[in-house]
Amino acid sequence: MKETIMLQIIVDGKTYTYPKGTPYRVIAADFQKEFPYDILLVNRSGKLCELHKKLDRNCTLEFLTAADKPGMQTYERSTVLLLLKSFRDVVGRDQVERIVVEFTLSHALFLRAQGNFTLDEALLSKVEARMHELVLAALPIEKRSVDTDDAVAYFQQAGMLDKAGLLRFRISSKVNTYTLDDFTDYFYGYMAPDTSYLKWFALEQFEDGFLLRLPSQQQPDAVAPFTPSYKVFEAQRSSESWSQALRISNVGDVNDLIAEGKATQMVLAQEALMEKSIGDIAAEIAGRKDVRFVMIAGPSSSGKTTFSHRLSTQLMACGLRPHAIATDNYFKYREDSPKDENGNYNFECLEAMDVARFNEDMTRLLQGETVEIPYFNFKTGVREYKGDFLRLGSQDILVIEGIHCLNDQFSYALSADCKYKIYISCLTTLNVDDHNRISTTDARLLRRIARDARTRGFTASAKRTFTPAAFACARTSPKAGCVSTLGRTSVIPSIWITKATPQRTPACWARVSSCRCLTPRSVGASGK
Repeated sequence: MKETIMLQIIVDGKTYTYPKGTPYRVIAADFQKEFPYDILLVNRSGKLCELHKKLDRNCTLEFLTAADKPGMQTYERSTVLLLLKSFRDVVGRDQVERIVVEFTLSHALFLRAQGNFTLDEALLSKVEARMHELVLAALPIEKRSVDTDDAVAYFQQAGMLDKAGLLRFRISSKVNTYTLDDFTDYFYGYMAPDTSYLKWFALEQFEDGFLLRLPSQQQPDAVAPFTPSYKVFEAQRSSESWSQALRISNVGDVNDLIAEGKATQMVLAQEALMEKSIGDIAAEIAGRKDVRFVMIAGPSSSGKTTFSHRLSTQLMACGLRPHAIATDNYFKYREDSPKDENGNYNFECLEAMDVARFNEDMTRLLQGETVEIPYFNFKTGVREYKGDFLRLGSQDILVIEGIHCLNDQFSYALSADCKYKIYISCLTTLNVDDHNRISTTDARLLRRIARDARTRGFTASAKRTFTPAAFACARTSPKAGCVSTLGRTSVIPSIWITKATPQRTPACWARVSSCRCLTPRSVGASGK
């Protein structure tokens, strides 16, 4: 008789004993009553694991739900698989040519569907009903490791050419696929163990596609309200159209162009498109003689500073004399900076800014006075003056960037007529494939880590780098005044793709792309 090996796990400082080989799902069930939402993943001593995995060592366990970002990503990914399976069940697998997850929009995914069917509310109602049937059936989502060549052949036969093209560049000889009943797909990330975990969703027709509405991380047990910005949607859709025209809708397409030796052509086409778009904005600004302040706002690490420099160049070509000013130079001294509930500095709130000094300086400039512009030293946490004097002439214009620039509370002393507002966000439209999107928040996080380490005196492990406020403040908060005031604002989506050789890996997007403040999508060679 084989001896049962017992292993120890630590949960919230307490030690428990389980037989080796116990699925994490069984362990999670023992602790589920302590959580308001379904446990979707476990964090095993710092490594995320799906619930079908089995206990194989002594470890510390933490349970994650959809209230945690990895859990919500798992929920979203799994619901997409449920949708794809249900759509094919309703209309017939042979009738579906392509279903593409395009981008997020107000707690929803915007998708387009092509095939021999009419996309309307009646069809979406049937698909949604089928999704609920599968949820009640609690069908398992099975993970399989298959030969990469076999996966490529399968996806080609199934008509999923985006996945076949992507996996052709994969280094590993194996690839993980997920199967729900009779439908198999590739997903880059963790999945729920079965359909019973996917209770909250809704389908809704929208513009030329449809929405998969999902819960929010703040309230995972209900479908979140849908309050989209149509300007952001139009910017996303425009960028998608350019992507398709230039044959770079996903990472597989980019790899193909690079492998064909067309990387330089791709770079030049995107650079030309970017310069034209910024040039159009500069021409509009130059045509409005009352504008003295160009206010550029957007989420953290979306590329506001880089965009302000590019725009300044175009304004010079229009006969203006632009002067770039970063609102970061008007931070309060570090000792006076507010802190969040955890005692960490909150540099993203309006209270972190010396609003009074900013308005005083800008008012004096409008009045024709000479003003010394400050420089904030992030390493010492103090504002310094280095003789940067400025006085506005008739052709001078200030290009001001910062996350609060669309918030009229920040520039309360300046009249609306003298301000031209621009919202820039790293609205990533390049996805891994048709069903795996690249999170814009993750892309900006990578940029922020690099920037903070290089110029702000913070290492990648610093808590400041990962504060949720840094990535939500200027995106949705009325206090930040960004998306909530986009009615009269130009919206600039952006992505930057570095010149690189194709990588044989499904995650090659991490090596060939990062975000850059260029519009609508820019491709360059520097990768900065």
